[in-house]
Amino acid sequence: MMKMLHFLISGAILAVSLLVGCVNSSDTPSIGQRFENRPAYSTTITVYMPVEYVEASVLRDFEKTFNVGVILEEFESNEEMYEEVIKTSGYDILVPSDYMVDRLIQEGCLAKLNHGKLSNTDYIAQQYMGAEYDRNNDYHIPYMVGTLGILYNRKALQISSWQDMLRTKGVLLVDSERDIIGLALKMLGFSMNSVDDGELEAARQALRNARSNIGGFYETAYIVDMITAQEAFVGVVYSGDGKPAVDLNPNLAYIIPEEGSNKWIDAFVIPANSSNKDLAHEFINFMCKPNIAIRNMSSIGYTSPVQDAWNEFAGNKIMFPGNEDLARCEAFIFSPQIVEKQNRVWNDIKN
Repeated sequence: MMKMLHFLISGAILAVSLLVGCVNSSDTPSIGQRFENRPAYSTTITVYMPVEYVEASVLRDFEKTFNVGVILEEFESNEEMYEEVIKTSGYDILVPSDYMVDRLIQEGCLAKLNHGKLSNTDYIAQQYMGAEYDRNNDYHIPYMVGTLGILYNRKALQISSWQDMLRTKGVLLVDSERDIIGLALKMLGFSMNSVDDGELEAARQALRNARSNIGGFYETAYIVDMITAQEAFVGVVYSGDGKPAVDLNPNLAYIIPEEGSNKWIDAFVIPANSSNKDLAHEFINFMCKPNIAIRNMSSIGYTSPVQDAWNEFAGNKIMFPGNEDLARCEAFIFSPQIVEKQNRVWNDIKN
C-alpha cells in the first residue's frame, strides 16, 4: 500500500494496468485536487519515492531552508509508481530504479535536467554516473545504490546460492516481478534481462517446481520482520533491508548468491509535467550534500553514491560489496519485450 506523508495523510491508489504513455497535466487531476489537506506553505513540492526511503528530518530541513512544503508519497514497487505516474500529474520528483528510469526516458515522461543547478552532483562517485540508458545524466541523478540478495538465519541454515534458497521450505520472496524472475534466470545461468522464450520457460518451470517451498510473496519489511523474529529463516531482500537486520541480529547473514544477482541504482528524476522544476532541482541538489547523504544512509540502511559520505560506514560489506561479488551482478534494463514476456511468466507463477 502506498502511503502519503506530511503529516501522515493516507490514501488508496487504484492500480490499473495501462500500457500508455505519460500524461499531460491538463489531462488528469493534479495532486492538489486529489488531496484536500495541504501543508501551511504557499508553495509545495511533491516527491514520490519508495517506502521509508528518506530521513524525515532531512525533509523538514529542506522545508526550512527553502520555505516550501514537501509532500511525500511512497510506493511499494516501480510498477506501482509507473501506473500512478502515467495517469496522474502533480509530481515534481520521482525515485525509480534504473530499468524504470530507462522506460520513462523512452516514453518521453521526463524533463531534461539543468546541470548548472546541480553543483552538488560533483560529490557523486563517477562509477554511478553515465548509466547505459542515460550516458550524460540528462535525465537522472543517482540517489541510492544496492543489490538484491538473500537474508537468512545462519544458525539454522547453510545458504550460498539461489538454488539453496529455493530448496528451503518456507522461503519468503519479495513481491517483485523483475526480481523474482530475474533471480530464477540468473540461477540457471541466463541474463536477468533475457527475452529468450526457452530461457524464460526454464525460469518459469524452476519457480513452479519450487512453489511448495515458497512461503509467500511479500514486502521486504515483512520478510525482514519474520526472519528477525525467527518465524521464517530465509528470504529475498534488498541490501538496505539486509543491513539493519544483520546489525540487530548477529545470527543473520546477507549474501549475494554465488550465481550472481541484480545491482541497482535508484535515481532522482523530474517528470516532464512537473510545474515546479526549479524547486525540483533545488531538492536534488540538497539531497546530494555529503552531510545529508550521511543522515539518509544512517536512517534507511542503503548506500548513497555520494562518495564523501562513505567514510562514516567504511568496511560494511553489505553496503559496499567487493568487486568479485559485483562482477557477478548485472543491472536491469527496460524493453517492451521484457515487460510483455515477463508479465506472462509472473502471472503464471503468482496464480
